[in-house]
Formats: sequence, structure tokens, C-alpha cells
Amino acid sequence: MSALHRRDLLATLAGLTALGLGAADGWAKTPAPKSVKKPAPLPRPKLVFLDPGHGGKDPGAQGVRGTQEKAVVMAIARVLQRELLAGGRYRVLLTRNTDNYVALRERVARAQEAKADLFLSLHADSCENSDVRGASVYTLSEQATDRETAALAARENRADAVVAGMRLADKPDIVASTLVAMAQRGTVNDSRRLAETIVQSFSRNGVRLLPRTHRQAGFAVLTSPDIPAALVELGYLSNPQDEKLLTVRQHQIALARALRGSVDAHFAAAGATRKA
Repeated sequence: MSALHRRDLLATLAGLTALGLGAADGWAKTPAPKSVKKPAPLPRPKLVFLDPGHGGKDPGAQGVRGTQEKAVVMAIARVLQRELLAGGRYRVLLTRNTDNYVALRERVARAQEAKADLFLSLHADSCENSDVRGASVYTLSEQATDRETAALAARENRADAVVAGMRLADKPDIVASTLVAMAQRGTVNDSRRLAETIVQSFSRNGVRLLPRTHRQAGFAVLTSPDIPAALVELGYLSNPQDEKLLTVRQHQIALARALRGSVDAHFAAAGATRKA
């Protein structure tokens, strides 16, 4: 190495030393590895329980052309199940998967055992006036709520009952009644909000509705104290136009997509409420 090159190298090293850097630091400084944040775990998919009404020995309503309610609601439940599963946001179970009879209370019990987040019971109505047509939505009535609270709080009916994560078997009657009443009150309010989202979604998607669409009744499948639930009457089999529509695939898909939209809106509103 020439003297000139040697002087240049020494001058460079001297400059680096003056700056507080060694040769290795100046030439090959390795950046410290950046800490990588672990992605937040994805939220657990919500479990939606679909209840195709009737089944087996119970055909439900009969259409003027012979259409059976149990078959129509099963077909629509299957379409809705696929719609909900497609986005990966939900898990979906059915109270019955074949043409079999399941007792009403057993349907509710299956949803409770699975810790469902939502319960939708699908039906098709019938009445003597064949001009009546359109969809409607039912939630549990106040009178039925009071009856269910009293029944579930009664000692002989609560051996295996769990409400808000607490087993009722070892609770005094007054405590059990209070727990059930509190849980039921919140659930009824959530169910009413769910029903309103269904009515709005049906309306936006052109589904024909009955006047006073959201109604209240004491249907047994709506009686879980801790699962928001609604019973949807999708139309009237006693009306020739509704009966035909309920058997048309495109209309079944339209109903299922409107219901999926209402499920999305329900959980979105629930999430916004928790953040507020």
C-alpha cells in the first residue's frame, strides 16, 4: 500500500475515532432488530342458532297448493346458513338438520347448551283469510317474560339452569328470581332491537311486510333468558302469491340475504354499544 493511500486510511480512521466510532462501527454497523408486534387475536366468531320450525310428524302450515311449512323453512334455513358462513364471521348451527321432530323446549335447550349468541326461528304463517300476506317478526311478550321468570326460578325447574354464567340450583328463590328477571329483561331488549333490524332489512330489500310488523307473543322458542331471539314469519302459505314466492329459489335467497344483513346490523350495533 502506498504512503498516500496509507495516510488517507489513517485520516479516515482518525475522523471516525473523533466521532466516537470504531472502524467496525463505521463500516458495518448492524441495525438493531425491530420488535414485531404480535397481531391481535381475531374475535371468536359469533354463534347463530337457526331454528327451522316444525319437522317430522309436525308439518306446520299447509299451503293452498300443498306446500308444507316444514320443508319451506328448512330450505330457507339452509340458504341462510350458507350466507352467514360465507363471510367467516359466524358459526351456524341448526336445531334440526333433517325432517325430524324436535320439541320446542329442546330447541331452546340446544341453543343454550351451545352458548349461542343469537337465535332465529323461521316459520311461514297461515290464516283463514287468503288475502293476508307478508312477513312479520315476533319477540317475547312482557306477560310471557313474567311467566318464564317465575317458572325458571321455581326450584323444580332450575336444577340445571345457568343464567349469566351462574348456576341457579344452589341459589335461594329470591336470588334466582332476581337473576332470571335481570337477564331476561336485558335479553328482551336485545331481542326487540334484533326484530327492528329485521324489519328494516326486509323493508330495504323489498320484502312485503304485514302492517305492525314487529309483534310480541309467548312462543316457547323465544324463552331463553340469555339469548336474544326472534321468530320470523316469512309469509303466508294460505296466500297463493306468498306460497309461490316461498318456493322460488331466488326469493329464498333474497330472504336469506336480508336476514344476514339484519344479523350483521345486530352485532354491529351491539359492538358499538359496548365501545360507547
